[in-house]
Formats: sequence, structure tokens, C-alpha cells
Amino acid sequence: MKVVHLCLGSFFPDNYSYQENMFPKFHKQLGYDVEVIASLVSFDKNGKCVYLPEGGSYLNEYGIPVTRLENRKPLKIYRKLKRFHGTYQALEKAAPDILFIHGCQFMDMDVVVKYLKAHPSTTVYVDNHADFSNSGRNFLSRNILHKILWRRTAQMINPYTTKFYGVLPARVDWLVNMYHLPREKCELLVMGADDDMVQEAFDGGWREKIRQQYGIAPDDFLIMTGGKIDAWKTQTLLLMEAVRRIDNPKVKLIVFGSVTPELKDKVVDLADGAKVQYIGWVQAKDSYHYWAACDLAVFPGRHSVFWEQVAGVGIPMVCKRWDGTTHVDMGGNVLFFENDSAEALETILQTIVAKDYGKMLEIAQSDARRAFSYSDIARRAIAFGTDR
Repeated sequence: MKVVHLCLGSFFPDNYSYQENMFPKFHKQLGYDVEVIASLVSFDKNGKCVYLPEGGSYLNEYGIPVTRLENRKPLKIYRKLKRFHGTYQALEKAAPDILFIHGCQFMDMDVVVKYLKAHPSTTVYVDNHADFSNSGRNFLSRNILHKILWRRTAQMINPYTTKFYGVLPARVDWLVNMYHLPREKCELLVMGADDDMVQEAFDGGWREKIRQQYGIAPDDFLIMTGGKIDAWKTQTLLLMEAVRRIDNPKVKLIVFGSVTPELKDKVVDLADGAKVQYIGWVQAKDSYHYWAACDLAVFPGRHSVFWEQVAGVGIPMVCKRWDGTTHVDMGGNVLFFENDSAEALETILQTIVAKDYGKMLEIAQSDARRAFSYSDIARRAIAFGTDR
């Protein structure tokens, strides 16, 4: 049976651990014939969004065929509206039994519908990664792109779709409230962690290796945070201040990720090299090594894919509370906070270190974390309505 992943609504970066990468990997492991049809949008070695120079076909790191489609011209218009050369032909050549569409926000949805009308036996699933934390943040985006254009493309594909998935509870609500899709067809399908990378991180002794590399003692309480540090995630600076204020030499912090130029000096100033270290960008495949090395992950800003990754690794977390993002709580592995201040974070961290950590760790490492394993998520994603 052939499963084709269609990634025209957003990016498809090779050698990363996003859902768009993990589903094809684990569908192949499950025994399916798998192919990816994607745009030219990828990431460079520093995790920044880039356009590949040209389209074409190749085998990715998992031996899965990938076809990259070029945008129509003028690029200034069609990169935004997401019109492509050869969408119908690529679908014809791939001949999916199951078509998994990653994001419904692209104008070539009418081409996909034309293909599905000609091939009515194709089973279709669509996921959504948009909510008000990353989309619809200005008048044009909210009222023109999403309420008119992308609502229309969502409605186009609706009659052919078995299930729409939101990857956060807030993103399920977005499908219903923004795109007016039927609630009964919309369901939560969480992101997660690569089972193979989790196993490798712990079996490879990375806890000891990473700690030794950065001068962290075996009995230090190591806090870690990662991801992009930009205008939307300035709370990372508050976390750095909070850890510096904690009067306990055993509590340490490592920060990794890209930093926008306007915040770089502040990050460098707060990193004293001993209690708080900023180590720069970490390759996606190596992030599991760093989570395995820490005792507690803290995410003081907006949601990122690292939340579910850490839940799958089995590490306790502290996260900023956002509407529709508390799904990573398995019954006490996560502590949520609301106030953006170094003082509030300092109090939370001291309480965890002093009395709460043992219970949080027990829950984080329980069998409940299997819900965040991509091998299981990928299986459930195309389960044809059977027991999922």
C-alpha cells in the first residue's frame, strides 16, 4: 500500500525531526511504500528557512523518494499563495492509496481535488499546524489569508477527507472555528519524539558525554532550554536571569538555539559560562542527546515541537501556559506558569529542586509517554477509523 505525504503548505527540511519527517520514516518502518511530494522550502544548517535552488527528485536519509516542486512565477506572488509546477503529474506518478496532506494552506488544493475526483478510492488525511500563536496575528493574515483563502482550500478538501488532525488542542479548535470544518471530523493527533533517537540517546551514554563536555557534574541539577530565541520568545532571557539568581551552585542552565541579532548581546551577557551557558545552535538530530543529559527542560515562551519531543524522552518540564497547549501534561510531569518574570521562574525552579522533582520524574518516565512516540502516532494517523 502506497502512502504519499504532500508537503506543499509549508516546509519539508531533510535531516530534521519534524512531523513531516517522522511520519514518512515510521510509515516506511510499518511496511508501507512511502513517498514525499514537497515544496522547495527547507532549512539551512542553522535552522533558518530557505528555498532550495531547484526542484527535482532524490532519496532522503531514510531512502524515501522525495519530489520537490518549483513555484509558478511570479515568485513574489506564488511563493505566498503556494502555486506549483507539476502537482497533478507528481500525484499521478506517485499513485497514493493514502494521501496525507501536511497543512491545507496552499492554492494548489484545487489541483489535489481534481486528482481525487479522478481517483476516488484514495484515502485522505489532513493535518493543521496553525493557531493564533503562529498564524493570523495581523489583520491581513487573519481576515484575508485564513478567513477567506485558506478557509476555502480547507473546504475544498473536506468532502474527500477521512480525518482532519490538529497537532495541538488549539489547532483542532482552529480547524473548527477558523475554517468552519465539522467538529466530528477534527481530532487531536499530537507531535512526538523519534523512538530510535530516544533509544540511541540513552544507550549511547550521552548524559555523561554532554555533561562532561560542558563542565556539568554528575550531581548537578541541569536545566535545559532550546529553540529559536526571537521577539516571540524573549522569555528565555528571563529564564537565564532566574537561574543566575538561584543561590544554589549545583543548579545549572544550558541554552541552545539560534538567536536573532537584536537579542544576541543580551543572551551573551547573561551567559556567565559557569552557571548559565549559551552553546549556540544544535543540529536537530543531536537535540535528543541534550535532553537526555538534563534533569529538567524549561520552555518559558511559545509552544515548540520540543515540548512533545521532551515528553517522549521522559524528562520533566516547566512550560508557559497557553490556551490549548496543556496536552503534554501526563498527570504531573509538567508544571505550567503564567507570569513572565525572572522572580516567578526562580520561585518555580527552587520549589521543583527542593521538593517536587522526584514525583515529576516518576510521571515523566511512566508508560504514558508512549503517547508521544512517533512510531505509535504514525500508526494511529492512518488507522482507517479502527481502534486507534
